[in-house]
Amino acid sequence: MAKPAIPGATPVVAEKLKALGLTTQADLVLHLPLRFEDETRITPIAAAQPGMTAQFEVTVVAAEILERPRRQLVCRVEDATGQLVLRFLHFYPSQLKLLQAGRRLRVFGEVRGGFWGSELIHPRLKVIHGDEPLPTALTPVYPTTAGLSQASLRRLIQRALEEADLSETLPAPLLKRWQLEDFATSVRSLHAPPPGLDAAALAAWQRPFWRRIAFDELLAQQLSLRQAYAARRARTAPVLAGDGRLTAALLARLPFRLTEAQARVWREIERDLAQPHPMQRLLQGDVGSGKTVVAALAMVRAVEAGYQAALMAPTEILAEQHYQKLSAWLAPLGLELAWLSGSQKKKEKQAIAAKVGAGESALVVGTHALIEERVVFARLGLAIVDEQHRFGVRQRLALKQKGQEVHQLAMSATPIPRTLAMSYYADLDVSVIDALPPGRTPVLTKLVASARRAEVIERVRALCAAGRQAYWVCPLVEESEALQLKAAEETFAHLSAELPELRIGLVHGRLKPEEKAATMAAFQRNEIQLLVATTVIEVGVDVPNASLMVIEHAERFGLAQLHQLRGRVGRGAAESACILLYEPPLSENARQRLKIIYEHHDGFEIARQDLHLRGPGEFVGARQSGLPLLRFADLEDEALLAAARAAAEEMLAQWPEHAARHLARWLAQRAELIRA
Repeated sequence: MAKPAIPGATPVVAEKLKALGLTTQADLVLHLPLRFEDETRITPIAAAQPGMTAQFEVTVVAAEILERPRRQLVCRVEDATGQLVLRFLHFYPSQLKLLQAGRRLRVFGEVRGGFWGSELIHPRLKVIHGDEPLPTALTPVYPTTAGLSQASLRRLIQRALEEADLSETLPAPLLKRWQLEDFATSVRSLHAPPPGLDAAALAAWQRPFWRRIAFDELLAQQLSLRQAYAARRARTAPVLAGDGRLTAALLARLPFRLTEAQARVWREIERDLAQPHPMQRLLQGDVGSGKTVVAALAMVRAVEAGYQAALMAPTEILAEQHYQKLSAWLAPLGLELAWLSGSQKKKEKQAIAAKVGAGESALVVGTHALIEERVVFARLGLAIVDEQHRFGVRQRLALKQKGQEVHQLAMSATPIPRTLAMSYYADLDVSVIDALPPGRTPVLTKLVASARRAEVIERVRALCAAGRQAYWVCPLVEESEALQLKAAEETFAHLSAELPELRIGLVHGRLKPEEKAATMAAFQRNEIQLLVATTVIEVGVDVPNASLMVIEHAERFGLAQLHQLRGRVGRGAAESACILLYEPPLSENARQRLKIIYEHHDGFEIARQDLHLRGPGEFVGARQSGLPLLRFADLEDEALLAAARAAAEEMLAQWPEHAARHLARWLAQRAELIRA
């Protein structure tokens, strides 16, 4: 018979453990307590104070079930110093038998002031016989799930600590250099600290042990991502290095010169494409920094080398903006772009897919339609994914799998804080366009309470009368797309009534693509002065004449969205402003977000503060990326992260067997860490 992965766990308990991500004894060793309860001491009832959590040794005086004001089991107990009431709102009849007069108990819980004096509600209790000794260690409380008791977890974890391999995975020189505690001492100390310490003293005592566990977790992440990086570089990909004539022609025809930052990033990508292994590069750039032109150069380079290139964007509006911009740049070079989207008629899609499959269309731009089964590429050499964090891991992988070893460029206008890039993106080469093109004007940000909405409407009237254009973004309604649409339509009707002299357009996600495109085109031609929209205009929309952005119910939006929306203005020479209309009173979190967006314009600083507010799981979108979350490490500790990076490099080069054992301990069942 196969030995169970967790000795001592019944099949039912094993399923419960699996739900917590615990499938081996090594996992149990790393399932660390949330907090501790001190059952090593007995507190006299006379010393009980409301709010105190303590243990009492008592004798039952009497117990009864009361029917009013609600059915409850009430038990009066005493010690030599006073009396206490135990109250149970949910109970079994057998509990009344357990609480017989004269029975001795140890009870543990939080003291409250009640109708009958000091009381414990639903205390933990244990019947004691004779002189039963007190525990000598603090009692750990673990994260658990319904149907898995603390007692079962403690028993299994104690067994794992005795039986699992707790041998050291770090080479001695690294332990010494980074001044780390050894692993076995660290986990044992975190599961069973000494009694008698108050909260502050306990935290200080445990700090070096937590540091070791955080280091190990970061090290496992770095090792696995570096292995993924090395494995990718061992694979063979097409060399995309043409004669350079088309790229030179594109650069000569552009109506602007590349900024120094754009030129540097293009050189990095050009160097990658010329390598015989697949590029996996993340191109970061703030809103409006000019990522699309770099993507265009990369696509043209693929064509020069005799391969196809595809660009996938998450929304139809953004994909269409890319299609129009790229067509304007590439058509004069004799390069035709194919366009694929979910809204196209079946026949049209089939015709385009046939051209792509035959290799007649070398350049393709589209939405998720690009990864449909019927779309087959003749010779895909480069896959570009824009706003990559909006796609799930399977979708990004599906585009890559449309060719043999394909070069991949992911683009993001949501800047990634340095510590996040060092940890979650350690397997990617990262390029950053860290300067905006000349002529971009800073956007003035104003916070305005909703009570002053009429003043904002007057501001829009005056601005449009002077020949400028404005956006009015409707409230974000998370619960329902239908409610969001209703909010947009109501805002449109209200503004049309208030501003009858203006030509006002409406754009939202439920519009047919051709209607959306027609409205956007009319706005770009200044035939529409005020565009009422949902967040479909968050990315990709470029109208230099628009110099005012009004965001209604700004407190409902995330920082990245607010920064993206603000980036839609300030694209021309005119002074631009973004008005954040908010509805008081604000929650503390909303107040923090609005303060950050008001005080900062640098996307990287906004992203850093956003990471601090939300934590890495939400920022990275763990489900989207396929990456497990860090449980113990704090990304604010950049020094520890840098140490783990350095250690990973050394271990893979000098101590590969240590690296393998470390990964087996931390990531045995978690192959999903390897990024798609």
